[in-house]
Amino acid sequence: MAARFPVRHPAQREGLPSLAVTAAVRPEAFDRDAVAQFPGVQRAARRLTRNASDAEDLVQETYVRALRGAEHFRAGTNLKAWLLTILRHVHLNRRRQFARAIVEIDGTKVDQFAETAEHGDTPERRLLSRMLDERLRAANESLPLSLRQTLWLRDMEELSYAEIASRLGIPLGTVMSRLARARQLLYKRVTT
Repeated sequence: MAARFPVRHPAQREGLPSLAVTAAVRPEAFDRDAVAQFPGVQRAARRLTRNASDAEDLVQETYVRALRGAEHFRAGTNLKAWLLTILRHVHLNRRRQFARAIVEIDGTKVDQFAETAEHGDTPERRLLSRMLDERLRAANESLPLSLRQTLWLRDMEELSYAEIASRLGIPLGTVMSRLARARQLLYKRVTT
């Protein structure tokens, strides 16, 4: 059996009174010291959340938990580290809760969207209409369907040449030649 050595707290090593003697923390001193750590805790919360209002909520919950658990804090230990540990745990718990949140789907809205997509109003069309100016859109619409499909699959959906060939059921060389022709035609129609 391994020999057991008494574990000494850093406060005891530095000649400070033992934890047993300083176990009780005066609430006024704790409150004062905790409030003094507020700016550092707030900065850490902003770094974690990258959002000012979420950081405020995180700091508030951290201080609520710290004040409720003040009797667990031992004098002579690092209060800022204790607060930052609580902050980190609160943040991680919130992220876990958010990840587990149930996503509700409104079936009627999904059906409405599917209905409009059948009539030609698709997300791809909306994206194109926002991204492309009138001239480029007109040039794209004037391309033959086979060239337009190939160009869309490569540049918008970012499929590889092999994936495009498989999806359209054409040889790999045909994919490359269609892309080259589509880009040449677009360039000519937009620049003239």
